[in-house]
Amino acid sequence: MTSAGSSHAAGIPRAAASSAGAALVRTLVIGLTAFLTVVDLFATQSILPSLTVAYGVTPAEMGTAVNASTMGMAVAGLAVAFFSRRIDRRTGILFSLMALSVPTALLAVAPGLLSFTILRVTQGLFMASAFALTLAYLGEQCSAKDAAGAFAAYITGNVASNLVGRLVSAALADQFGLAWNFYAFAALNLAGAVLVYFTIARSAPMQPGAASVRGPLQIWAQHLANKPLRAAFAIGFCILFAFIGTFTYVNFVLVRPPVSVGMMQLGFVYFVFLPSVLTTPLAGRAANRFGTRRTLWASLAVAGIGLPLMLAPDLYAIMAGLTLVGVGTFFAQATATGFVGRAATADRGSASGIYLACYFFGGLVGSAVLGQLFDGLGWAACVAGIGASLAAAALLAILLKKHPLQTAQAG
Repeated sequence: MTSAGSSHAAGIPRAAASSAGAALVRTLVIGLTAFLTVVDLFATQSILPSLTVAYGVTPAEMGTAVNASTMGMAVAGLAVAFFSRRIDRRTGILFSLMALSVPTALLAVAPGLLSFTILRVTQGLFMASAFALTLAYLGEQCSAKDAAGAFAAYITGNVASNLVGRLVSAALADQFGLAWNFYAFAALNLAGAVLVYFTIARSAPMQPGAASVRGPLQIWAQHLANKPLRAAFAIGFCILFAFIGTFTYVNFVLVRPPVSVGMMQLGFVYFVFLPSVLTTPLAGRAANRFGTRRTLWASLAVAGIGLPLMLAPDLYAIMAGLTLVGVGTFFAQATATGFVGRAATADRGSASGIYLACYFFGGLVGSAVLGQLFDGLGWAACVAGIGASLAAAALLAILLKKHPLQTAQAG
């Protein structure tokens, strides 16, 4: 972030803006905001087997219901993209996190699969609006130098939410039952709203320019006419397609013979996300040094190496594979997110919204398609589908050439 804009945004005195301590505080605030925004997005995956039994449905049906939040997130991403210039960033983020706590708490008393699914979609609406507005805020407040690092910090918070959220969810469900799991996450959503209230100040309105006299659809058309941006949107789709397929249906592999882990053990399996917490912050630095395309190819290759390991009938081999998939996909996500923030030549808020819509729609499609493969053909077919998605993302990365108006290296 720029020293003035970012210090003001995080409630840090201007005099301290250039210090390493202030930079660390800003990074922690960005990461913690991301953590509290999406902590319950994937946490529910760690209790999928229990939810499947509780609602008396198949793994594919429950997997689709749990991941229905991605439908809401895709819709909200488009809504933010359309109304981006009219939404005050701080107010929008604050309202979204407060509203998110309501459907989260109601999941504790959802009487059937339909109501559960509707509540998950509603969760997704508020999670994505907070997520997209925060990305837009960072894109507008960051200098070109600091943008990649700020986006990487935000994605790192997302990574941490995957690890901690799953551990907490498994532990709460195991010790206190499914209902208290959802009440606890509603409290975390409210904690996120409190954090935003005290750390993010209102940002100055965007300076009027050529984009300000055009409608949202015209700006969308400009984004979609940008070939590298189109490729980045498609890459986002492929990344979450692969991630959802991996970390949704592997739960059923882990609880069945020959692995047969218990519910509490299933939560601890997700320590596989810990290396991602350490590596993801390096994505911005890697993209600046080696270029977006090379960084994406390397990260997707790491994820691909992990796929064969997940087919082994051994817990430790599967965990090694999950670790590589997590490191690779999160690194790729941070790289692609930063690229969108730099490559957009008009309203960055709408560009981030379109990217997130594509990203989360990929998760929804991945959940449905790979769920059918898992139910019909087994885990090996599901893993093959995941590999195809990673390969598609690698091919699309060829199109991420540096745009002449970019202020930072993109490819």
